[in-house]
Amino acid sequence: MDTTSRLLMLLEVVEQGSFAKAAEIRNIDRSVISKQISRLEDELGVRLLNRTTRSFSLTAAGAEMIKKAAELRELLSETIRLAENYHQEARGLLKITASTLIGRRYLQPVINDFQKRFPQVEIELRLDDRLVDIVAEGYDLAFRIGEPKDSSLIARKIARNRLLLLAAPQFIDTYGMPETMSDLAQLPAASYANSAFRLDGIHYYNAQGEACEQKIKSVFRANDAEALLMKTLSGTSYFLAPAFLLDNEIIEGKLVPLLTDVKLMDHSAMYAVYPHRDLPVRTRLFFDAVREYLGKDTPIWEASIPNFENMY
Repeated sequence: MDTTSRLLMLLEVVEQGSFAKAAEIRNIDRSVISKQISRLEDELGVRLLNRTTRSFSLTAAGAEMIKKAAELRELLSETIRLAENYHQEARGLLKITASTLIGRRYLQPVINDFQKRFPQVEIELRLDDRLVDIVAEGYDLAFRIGEPKDSSLIARKIARNRLLLLAAPQFIDTYGMPETMSDLAQLPAASYANSAFRLDGIHYYNAQGEACEQKIKSVFRANDAEALLMKTLSGTSYFLAPAFLLDNEIIEGKLVPLLTDVKLMDHSAMYAVYPHRDLPVRTRLFFDAVREYLGKDTPIWEASIPNFENMY
């Protein structure tokens, strides 16, 4: 391993916050990274990290090396992109990350067809519901619900993602069909929640076009949309669901839309996120294939919701 590779390894350790996480990403033993960082310090003749048994901190020299390592990584990436764009055909490794549901339902069919068309492209798909650092972990494309907060990334909206209120027929038999938003206040709801966010109300527009919020009585919370859907299918709660989550549950009569005359505020759209504007050929072609599959005007998931264009 040369000095450049060791500098990039040091950068990964600092960005991940630990030797263990950097080793996990590279699928190597933690001790290998530790030895390579020590060799880098020997090569440069300066200490880069102050280490303890549980943590580390950068020395002044280490902080300067990290800046240079980030510049080096960007230069190397730019050089590779430049070379790849001279290829007439898509080839090489394409690294993609997405949530589990998006990856399985909407990306896998595209990947299967894409590799039939471009057999020289290798694809590495990482399904992870946590927010992956696509720059630090070397991903070409990420597909996410919601525009990223990191302004250094490029984000392109590829499909809208409307909301709808759903319940199973058993739920309606038990509690009756709600007629107004206020009827939902005391009915059991399933709602999304994670360590940073908790849904506790439904945002909509009233007859005067004013933004309103109806508080909900959440009896089940989860950070997984499919778990919330399963809870709703059990007939024990209703659910404010993103449209991309649905398959054929409404067509098959397993779920019923509620209060379809209410104008709900749209949910966050689906975005393709990437680190650089100048995309390699394989990345650009895959992006176009995903957008074509999802539908440029009406998303593919809305086809399974009868009369959806006249709801909400």
